[in-house]
Amino acid sequence: MKNTESRILITGGAGFIGSALVWELNRRGCENIVVCDRLSTDEKWKNLVPLKFADYIDGNDLLQAVVNSPGKLGRFDHILHLGACSATTERDADYLMRNNYEFTKQLCQWSLATQARFVYASSAATYGDGAHGMDDQMPDIHALRPLNMYGYSKHLFDLHARREGWLPNIVGLKYFNVYGPNEDHKADMRSLVHKACGQILATGKVQLFKSHRPDYKDGEQMRDFLYVKDAIRMTLHLAETPSAGGLFNLGSGKAHTWVELATAIFTALGKEPNIEFIDMPEHLQSKYQYYTCADITKLRGSGFTTEITPLAEAVRDYVQGYLVPDKRLGDEALCHVTSPGLQ
Repeated sequence: MKNTESRILITGGAGFIGSALVWELNRRGCENIVVCDRLSTDEKWKNLVPLKFADYIDGNDLLQAVVNSPGKLGRFDHILHLGACSATTERDADYLMRNNYEFTKQLCQWSLATQARFVYASSAATYGDGAHGMDDQMPDIHALRPLNMYGYSKHLFDLHARREGWLPNIVGLKYFNVYGPNEDHKADMRSLVHKACGQILATGKVQLFKSHRPDYKDGEQMRDFLYVKDAIRMTLHLAETPSAGGLFNLGSGKAHTWVELATAIFTALGKEPNIEFIDMPEHLQSKYQYYTCADITKLRGSGFTTEITPLAEAVRDYVQGYLVPDKRLGDEALCHVTSPGLQ
């Protein structure tokens, strides 16, 4: 933030993008941060160890305070709501509705009442198979058809915020395929970069899904891959730009094939590509996105002019600076980072 004294609440602050936001704010001289999360039994708490923040609050305690005694929380200048269940395979619809929809409604209403700047994570999963486009300026978002319950839970809040007239005064972030440091705890939801690096070091090869559509060759399914360091710069730009409002695509603006991504990982490890194609599990075939690419015209129009890191450079930074030495954001001083310009 431009004002290092700003008081900031980050939900999901121990998670992947949330902890990256704390890291970037620390780099900008801001430590007046309250981290909110539900740490449970995984090891995302390790993401917090190198970071500096003023306080921590459990997600359940935050929700109770917002509902019953919001005055005790004090006033925040910015509320960055990244907390959610982000598993696209989660089947407990009740849990997703409580955690991703109801929680966001309560938090947004409180934020607006206290005049805090509210920025929340929507998702590119709200676009479904892309049949209705991936336009963050489309006037009728009700036409979108998410392919999974996670995407639907995010879509429901987008619809609610539009219906309540909140969207012009808040920012919803439609993250595309974000990858980078601090995603270790995400299990099956980790990026291919994280999974493939381990596979390659252990077996010398990487496995990719075969295509089940004749118009895409194996490995030529395409995604908009966004490095987390770029994602958080976009996020903070929108948070500190009062004129920005509504839904924004956050992506690189370019689509790359899985083969291109895998090749970049092999190159970062100094190895020749060795790719094996395997059948896609049947339960994923009807929900699989074959092409995603963010139109970031609206983001650029808001004044975001920073260059986005090229895929090969970002993968090299992640693999050599974090995965191989097993470091997290904030540990840079403890290891050699190949691309210091990305720090």
